[in-house]
Amino acid sequence: MNQADRHALIIFPVLILAGLGLAWAGSQHGAVAFGLPLFNLAVGLTYIIQWIVFIPSFLQQTEKLFDLTGSLTYISTSLLIIFLSPAQNARSFLLLALVLIWAIRLGTFLFRRIHQAGKDDRFDQLKPSFFRFLNVWTIQGLWVSFTAAAAWAAMTSPNQVALDIFALFGLLVWVAGFAIEVVADWQKSRFNADPVNKGKFIQSGLWSRSRHPNYFGEILLWTGVAMIALPVLQGWQRVALISPIFVALLLTRVSGIPLLEQKADKKWGGQPDYEEYKKKTPVLIPRLRR
Repeated sequence: MNQADRHALIIFPVLILAGLGLAWAGSQHGAVAFGLPLFNLAVGLTYIIQWIVFIPSFLQQTEKLFDLTGSLTYISTSLLIIFLSPAQNARSFLLLALVLIWAIRLGTFLFRRIHQAGKDDRFDQLKPSFFRFLNVWTIQGLWVSFTAAAAWAAMTSPNQVALDIFALFGLLVWVAGFAIEVVADWQKSRFNADPVNKGKFIQSGLWSRSRHPNYFGEILLWTGVAMIALPVLQGWQRVALISPIFVALLLTRVSGIPLLEQKADKKWGGQPDYEEYKKKTPVLIPRLRR
C-alpha cells in the first residue's frame, strides 16, 4: 500500500465522524420516522447511495455517474424527508422546491458536460486506487449532507413558523445566486462550444467581473436557503446553518477554485492577456465596475 492509500485510510473515518456529528446536531428536536430521527436517516441514506454507486464505478473505472449521483441524492433524499415528515408546511415546501430546482439544473448540466467531454481528468489519478476513489464518493456524501443541512433540518423541524421576512429575503438571495450560476455556466458552455475559442480562456460576460462567477452564485444561493431555514431551527439544529460556510470553504479552499486556478495557470500562465486578466479580475466576488 502506497503513501496516498494510507493517507486515504486515515481520512475515511474522519469523513464518517463529520457526518455523524452533523446527523446528531441536525436531528435535535426533529421529526422521527421508523423510530429514528428523520435527519439521521437522510444523512445515512446520502452516504449509502454514494457507496452503492461507487462499486460499479470502481469496477468499470468510470466517473461518469459521479455528478449525476450527487444531484439525484439531493432530489431523492429531500423528497423522502418531505414525504416522511409529519410537519409539512409552506416553508418546507419552499425549501424543497429550491433544492429540487437547483439539483435538477446542475445535475443535468454536469451530466451533459461529462458525456460531451468523455471524461473528467480530476479523477485520472484517483480511479485506480480503491481507497482514494472511495474517499471521493464519501466526500460527496459529506458535501451533499452539509450543503443541504439547513434545508433538511428545517424540513424535519416540528417548529412551524409562517413565511416571513427571512423567507422573502432568503428567496431573493437564492434567486440572485441561482441566476448568476446559470448565466455563468451558459456563457462558458457557449464560449467553449465555439471552435474559434479553442485553446482560449473566457473573459467575457460575468467572467469579466469574476474568475469564478458560477461559484459565487453557488455560495449565494445556499446562503438564501440558510436564511429561509433560520427561523425554525432550535438549539443544536443551528449547526446546520454551516451550510453556506461549508460550500464557501469547499469551493475556495479544497476542490473548486484551487484546482481550476492551478489548471488554468498550467495552461495559460505566462501569457500576457491571461496574466492581465488575473491581475484585474477578482477570484470570486464580482466587481461592479469595469
